[in-house]
Formats: sequence, structure tokens, C-alpha cells
Amino acid sequence: MCFSSSIRVVILLLSLKKVISMELLIEDSVLVKKYMQGNERSLEILINRHNKRLSSFIYSKVQDREVTEDIFQDTFIKVIKTLKKGNYNEEGKFLPWVMRISHNLIIDYYRKSQRLPKFEGKSDFNFFAVISDDKLDVERQLIKDQIDSDLRVIIKELPVEQLEVLEMRIFQDMSFKEISENTGVSINTALGRMRYALINLRKLIDKYNIVLTN
Repeated sequence: MCFSSSIRVVILLLSLKKVISMELLIEDSVLVKKYMQGNERSLEILINRHNKRLSSFIYSKVQDREVTEDIFQDTFIKVIKTLKKGNYNEEGKFLPWVMRISHNLIIDYYRKSQRLPKFEGKSDFNFFAVISDDKLDVERQLIKDQIDSDLRVIIKELPVEQLEVLEMRIFQDMSFKEISENTGVSINTALGRMRYALINLRKLIDKYNIVLTN
């Protein structure tokens, strides 16, 4: 290779490096918009950018490399379909949205393989404690927060007297004696309402496909 050819190669490499560096500075929301406008390269950048974090999250849930790869691919197939239809409206929150899609696919995986985690139906059971984890990384925290939010929404569908007891027990950490005093019913009645609240909450969790996982 002659000297002038070598110079051209160096210049091309430097230009490529500059382009890659500039791509790293582009926000997710901009890349999403560009992809929706027909720029296929933008999606490639997004996948490369979040590959490691998303793969690590999925693997932490399923503990299987092949399953992780399958769910990762299925996640971006759903992402592509949604973006192609122009249905994306997450206001720049691309990663949390993608994480939510992967989480739903993980739920599907467990449902199909009948490996859903079990939990006991004790009267003092705290649903939110099931999804707590002191060592959550950023991605897993996003999912934990989403599930927490989902549960806070669906409990509103419980009958008023059951919702009242559930909120006092879970959110206010009140004893059944305190609940009894505040509601004007017996402790046994409060316990009964809590029991039915948990039964109905399980039905709502199944209805809305929410899985409580560590």
C-alpha cells in the first residue's frame, strides 16, 4: 500500500471514529424519531446501546443464555412492530419502555413453562415485599417500580371495605387491632376483609398478567 493510500485509510478511520462518537451523543428519543422516519441505522444504534443492560436484566430473571437471547430478540421484534405502526408515545423514556416489554415476555415464558413463583396467602402477607430487593440495579428497579405502580392501581378495584383494610395493613403498617379501632369493626371482621381482599387481589393480578418476582 502506498503512502497516500495509507493516509486515506487513516483519515477514513478517524472519520468513522468521529461518526461513532457523535452517534453515542444522540439521545434515545431522537434515535427513535429518526427510525420512525425511516432511518434503519438509528435502531441499530439503540440496540447496541442497550444490548448489555437489557440482556443482563433478562438473564437475571431466567438464568438461561438461550432463553435470554430468544426474549431479547422477541423484545425488539415487538419494539420494531410498535414503532413501525407509529404507536410509540413514551415521551423519550425508551429504555423503561423496552424493559417493560421484556418483563412481559419473561412473564409469558414463566406462564408457558408453568414455572411461576408461588406465595403464601397469609392474612398479614405483604404483596409489595415480594418484589423488594436491596440489590436491585437500575434496570430491575425500573421494573420493580412499574409492578409496584400496577398493584397500587389495581387494588382500587377492590370493594371499599376490603380496600380500606388492605391499605391500612400494607401502606400504613397498622396492626389488626388498630384497624379494628379505626374502622369500628371487630378484629375478626378486619381479618376476614383482609382475607377476601387477598383472594380478590390474586384474581386481579391474574387478570392483568402481573407476576410478583424477586
